[in-house]
Amino acid sequence: MNWLKRLVGNKTGNNERDPQQSNAYDRIGGEQTVRAIAKQFYMQMQSKPDTKPLLDIHRAPISESEQKLFEFLSGWLGGPQLYQQKHGHPALRARHMPFKVDEAMRDQWLTCMKAAIELEVKDPQHQQAIYGAISTLADHMRNQ
Repeated sequence: MNWLKRLVGNKTGNNERDPQQSNAYDRIGGEQTVRAIAKQFYMQMQSKPDTKPLLDIHRAPISESEQKLFEFLSGWLGGPQLYQQKHGHPALRARHMPFKVDEAMRDQWLTCMKAAIELEVKDPQHQQAIYGAISTLADHMRNQ
């Protein structure tokens, strides 16, 4: 889990990734895997009846949200800072403030993300580390 701690703790503010850094992005398969996680996340959201409230707050087309999630995850996992390059600092909590994000909404989001991670990330240790870190991030988004 040290590779994820290094990743999450990196506060350099640099928009380019350090290719010498050992990080989750490379370890899980780079762009292909991160893109697959984002795609699978939205497939899960659209296929589960119990995540309809979460789906309902996403603007159409879902492909735009999927692209933004891919861009965010790319940088968050230690790859290219695509989201920051296009949209600036993620400021996730502020960007989610217009939406009611309570425990139920957080749990719906985590249900989809957990399934996506388990389906797309091969190594169980990497699955656990990434899910643990993203769970903390998701809990921080709660505003209700």
